[in-house]
Amino acid sequence: MSTAVPLRAARFGVVLGVVSAGVAMSNLDVFIVNVALPDVGAHYNGASLASLSWILNAYAVVYAASLIPAGGLADRIGPRRAYLAGLAVFVLASVACALAPTVWTLVAARIVQAVGAGLLIPSSLGILLIAAPPERRLGAVRTWSAISGLAAAFGPLAGGLLTELDWRWIFLVNVPIGVAAWAVGLRSVPATPARTASARADVLGAAALTGGIALLSLAVVRSEDWGWASSPVLGCLAGSALALVFFVVRSARHPSPVLPLSLLRLPAMPFATLANLVFAVAFAMMLLSAVLWSQDVWHWSPLATGLAIAPGPLMVPILAIGAGPFTRRYGAGAVSAFGCVVFALGIGWWTLALDTRPEYVTGLLPGMLLTGIGVGLTVPTLVGAAVSALPPTSFSTGSAVVTMARQVGSVLGVAVLVAVLGNSHGADRITAFDHGWWLTLALGLVAAVLCLAIPRPSPAKEKQ
Repeated sequence: MSTAVPLRAARFGVVLGVVSAGVAMSNLDVFIVNVALPDVGAHYNGASLASLSWILNAYAVVYAASLIPAGGLADRIGPRRAYLAGLAVFVLASVACALAPTVWTLVAARIVQAVGAGLLIPSSLGILLIAAPPERRLGAVRTWSAISGLAAAFGPLAGGLLTELDWRWIFLVNVPIGVAAWAVGLRSVPATPARTASARADVLGAAALTGGIALLSLAVVRSEDWGWASSPVLGCLAGSALALVFFVVRSARHPSPVLPLSLLRLPAMPFATLANLVFAVAFAMMLLSAVLWSQDVWHWSPLATGLAIAPGPLMVPILAIGAGPFTRRYGAGAVSAFGCVVFALGIGWWTLALDTRPEYVTGLLPGMLLTGIGVGLTVPTLVGAAVSALPPTSFSTGSAVVTMARQVGSVLGVAVLVAVLGNSHGADRITAFDHGWWLTLALGLVAAVLCLAIPRPSPAKEKQ
């Protein structure tokens, strides 16, 4: 059985550094690619936005679908072994991304890269939850979330800087970081006993989950070209529903399921996970729309776009750490709901203030800051609320459920925005952006309502 092995402060700091590298790379490769997307399209002979979106979506789809199986694997073999394997896969796939001769070869390499990320994320949080004393676990979760925020903050800026040299550097930058983290992690990350499994892992259930998420994303991405009422879109939606229903039934009956459904009955887990999913849709739409608006409407360079977007995500780590006392006082539901409302206000500002004339200080910047504050209050709080009641034997699997919800939301967010923008041009393009922002705002408010349904833990747990 996996058991907690709390470490001395100094060694815990080293482990946190190793874990931070993997978390940062996994998240960085979402945000860093956003900014480089137009340059990648130009390199591949002007590939369409729908095709280019799969550079983002292929990563997010497989990342999301692999998280729960990878979390279960990490709980079985130990998070240390899973984490080091994830680092190796991620680094090798990053090299393949940089060398890809065609856009679809790049998409294939991104799929392999996403498998590595799927191993990294649940095992990284599993390592922290095992290594941290019980009273420090929620603080470790907030730190873990803050690292993700820092990756989001520096992603657009790093993407802009590296794209000025060559877009391939957005992938090659992972190589020295990953190699160093692997070498240090091999010596410093504590090993934990592997969990003895009574049955083989549910490979068929994992395949059903992957297929269901992929078909859902394909239906949304291609809806503009195929039509929402077309046979291909309806077929993909029906196939997705059948695959996901089969996955749930399979998980309920299999002796060693991909997702133990008992985890979804833990306090706060259901509503925190659902709120995480809805908010992630809104967040992905917000970020990609800001990039596309800056480059397509204002015609800014990737570097200028990265600099313009960075102040918003920079708010995330500040709030991720600083909101802890408010969560203990008012509860995770109230704090995350307030964050969702602030996020929605930022989107509302864009709908009122942005026009075709570039105006950063009074146009884009206030909305970026408000959305950044909202994300900083919402995401770490929801993650902390969801994982607070996890048993040690399910640290990696439970954290994978929460992270998967966020990644599925990211897939849908990118796909929905691509569908809303379509192939619009000129004045129609501006109208399409407005429609996308109103939808983003509405989703933020829906997430706020879901957050309010999160129950407060017992006073004893709130002190942890």
